Amino acid sequence: MNITLRQLSYFRALAAQRHFGRAAEMVSISQPALSVQIREMEAQLGQPLVERRARHAILTPFGRLILNHAERVHAEMQSLEEAARWQGGLSGRLRLGMIPTIAPYILPGTLEALRSHDISMDVQIHESKTERLIADLSDGALDAAVMALPVEADGLHAIPLFEDRFLLAGSNARLQALGAGVEALRPDGLGDAQLLLLEDGHCLTDQALDLCGRGRQHAQIDMAASSLATLTRLVAAGFGLTLMPELAAMTETRSTSGVHLMRFAGPEPGREIALVHRMATRTEGWLDQLAGVLARVGSALIEDVRITTPEL
Repeated sequence: MNITLRQLSYFRALAAQRHFGRAAEMVSISQPALSVQIREMEAQLGQPLVERRARHAILTPFGRLILNHAERVHAEMQSLEEAARWQGGLSGRLRLGMIPTIAPYILPGTLEALRSHDISMDVQIHESKTERLIADLSDGALDAAVMALPVEADGLHAIPLFEDRFLLAGSNARLQALGAGVEALRPDGLGDAQLLLLEDGHCLTDQALDLCGRGRQHAQIDMAASSLATLTRLVAAGFGLTLMPELAAMTETRSTSGVHLMRFAGPEPGREIALVHRMATRTEGWLDQLAGVLARVGSALIEDVRITTPEL
């Protein structure tokens, strides 16, 4: 029997897409070529792997069994490649994902620290929402990703990095209209104030809704902004209030005038930022080094906010 790794990758693509044409596009070969490779696998194994229908393909029970083997082989090959790439520690090529409410603020310092360690290091950044990053991590398209906890996905492990507290951002008039002192302010005590949030799909939006005790259909909720930069400008223009992560506070307030920040009463609400990786990934060496760099950079940014403006 001679089943190749390439054939297994083609079969995994077909199992994911349930369509020969889409699977062929996924692995960048022609549909006839993919079909030939699947038939060759079936000939080698002695049984059909898929039921071929007019509009889609369905795995046979035997095909599902072989898919389990293919996934295990894929995971082992990923581990082998990672072990070879990172044998010398944090060097070589790094495929790192980040959610949009973290990437613009932590990336400059992180890239500077990584490049100072190895000037030839190839860092590939993929910025996307949590759901997409989890899928790419699980599939091996990313080595690790920086996101907010919790992360609920099988086969992934999170290394906590730092706490990022939330501040209340608004125009001076909006904040004054709350009529509450800073010592008593809580996220669920904003009354009927207009709350501006990022568009659906951002974990920061989910966290803000939960903290403020509001549902998506609340009359005083507007989820339209695609970035914290846009959100900050809307807030500065007086359209409403928002929750601002400390990590973003310096950058956004310096670039937009008219935004005022206020701390919530203790215990201050916030989010836990973590480095997430596959459990099968080697945990010694490069992961610990990367987590150390990210923790130092993020903590330094947040410490600057807490020291220079302790009572925003």
